[in-house]
This record gives sequence, C-alpha cells and structure tokens, in this order.
Amino acid sequence: MSKNIRKSSSVLLDTHTWVWWVNGSKELSEKAQKYIDHAIEEKSVFLSTISVWEVALLVDKGRLQLTMDVQDWIAQTEALPFVHMVSLDVAIAIKSVRLPGNFHKDPADRIIVATALRLGLPIITCDNKIQDYSYVKSIWD
Repeated sequence: MSKNIRKSSSVLLDTHTWVWWVNGSKELSEKAQKYIDHAIEEKSVFLSTISVWEVALLVDKGRLQLTMDVQDWIAQTEALPFVHMVSLDVAIAIKSVRLPGNFHKDPADRIIVATALRLGLPIITCDNKIQDYSYVKSIWD
C-alpha cells in the first residue's frame, strides 16, 4: 500500500462511522454516506485496526450489540473488496504520540488520527474532538 494515498475518494472511517454504516443507521449523516458511497465505487474505504479493538471492547462491555458474533461481524467487513484494514505500524504508533498541536489523550482516537495523517486521508467522523483538530480533515455535515 502506498504511504500517501491522495485520491480524493479515499476515506478513513472512525469507529462509530463504521458501525453506523454497516448497520445502516440513520445516525450517519447524508454527506458522510455520499463520501462512503463514492469511496466504495473507487474501492478506497479504509479502517484502522484499532477500530476492530474498539468494536470488540464495546461488545465485550455490553455497550454495543451486534446481530452476530463480533468476530463474524468484523470478518464480513474485512471480506468486502473495497475495504482496506490499516494495521498499526511503527510509524503510526510514533505519530500517535507526536501529533502536532493539542489533541486529547484517547489512544484509539490518536491512532485513528495518526493513521489518517500517515495516509493523507480525511476521517469520516461526527466526533467533535477530531473535527476540531485542525491538522486532519474530517467529513460529516
């Protein structure tokens, strides 16, 4: 995979966006859905593997209920030909602790932002803390 993906249709989904998109939730904004649809056409939807951890943790804590086992739910996403899982590597790990400016301390959000910066991708998110972080482009409304 290229270090810098510059295609305008490529997007990184935040964890909640991924869950809402897969589950067909009405909470997904119209603009977010349009960007995802375009990224699907271009086979360029990206997910950080930290989102897999977050989903599994939410299910384990009973804060998220899925219609199937979490491992099967994740496997179904992984099997989609337009979805690319981005593993946490050394560069992303280091970038997550060296983010420019002020960003909150949530490790999962820091890894998602670092992944977006490393790949040159916008993040589809309704998370205000990510939206307010001027060093990364976010898409929602």
